[in-house]
Order: sequence, then structure tokens, then C-alpha cells
Amino acid sequence: MKLLIKLLLNAVAVFILAHLLSGVHVNGYVGALIVAVVLSILNVIVKPILVIFTLPATILTLGLFLLVINAIIILLADKLVNGFSVDSFWWALLFSILLSILESILHSLLKEDKK
Repeated sequence: MKLLIKLLLNAVAVFILAHLLSGVHVNGYVGALIVAVVLSILNVIVKPILVIFTLPATILTLGLFLLVINAIIILLADKLVNGFSVDSFWWALLFSILLSILESILHSLLKEDKK
């Protein structure tokens, strides 16, 4: 149940940001839900591999290279999901930063409601 709620919150975050950012496009809430599922799968499977391969760059940049990895994950989701598109790497980078912030806010609001 907790996983389903997280996916729904992530889909809400994707939907909101796609409407706020002119370089990110998603076809409706179902499309945002599919993007949230694909991003979750990519973050579990692909992201750890990318982190290992880019560990020297991540160490040299004191972790800032992880932002680039997040943008690459967003661009990969763009290629995998019909109905979701990101215009450029820079939009993917901005989207990934704002998505992380918005997801954190939504998840913290959910935790506060349970208290």
C-alpha cells in the first residue's frame, strides 16, 4: 500500500512539473503515472550501474555529478515512454531537481498527516 501511495505522489509531482515547465510534456495523468513507474524502475535498476561507472566523476565533483545521472535517467524515461517528452538535457536536469524537491515535500506532507 505504501508503494502505491508513493507512486501516486510521484505521478502527481510529474504531472504538476510537466505543466509548469515548458520543456517537459506528459499526456495526462495516466501518462504521468506510467512515467512515475518507469522512473522508479530505472532508479532501482539502471541508476546504481551508472553510479558505479561514474564514481570517480561523482567523487571529484563532491556528488554533484549525481544530478547529471538523474537527468540521464529522465532522458532515458523520455525514450521509453510514449506520451512523455523532454526537450533537452537542461530541461531534464531542471525537471530532475524540481522533481526531487517536490517529491520530498509531498512525502513529508504525507508523513505529517499520519502523525
